[in-house]
Amino acid sequence: MSKTKVLLAEDDSTMVALLKTLLKMEGFEVVALHADDDVVEAVRNEKPDVVLMDVHLSNQSGLDILDQLRGSADVSSVPVVMSSGASVKEECIHRGADGFLMKPYMPDDLIKLLKQTISA
Repeated sequence: MSKTKVLLAEDDSTMVALLKTLLKMEGFEVVALHADDDVVEAVRNEKPDVVLMDVHLSNQSGLDILDQLRGSADVSSVPVVMSSGASVKEECIHRGADGFLMKPYMPDDLIKLLKQTISA
């Protein structure tokens, strides 16, 4: 069985390092993007099982990227879990996110939500 692939769109390098370590320990394959990468193009190229994306990326809006993903027929069905330090869960879900985590979150909560989202 191949590993579940997580595409990570997060602009905080410390958070990226922590998430990569955690997710790999849990058996996921992790592809971390740079803050200014084209997330939609990366989803097309990497074909992840789930995208974990921050709402506030350095030069991009995670919500705008979510809109692009949901509006692109070839990648619209890829599950997306959003995260933010701001209370924007309702907006994320309304715009098509499959899940939301408020930062800071516990590692167990992340793993549980990713597994639920992938199996949904």
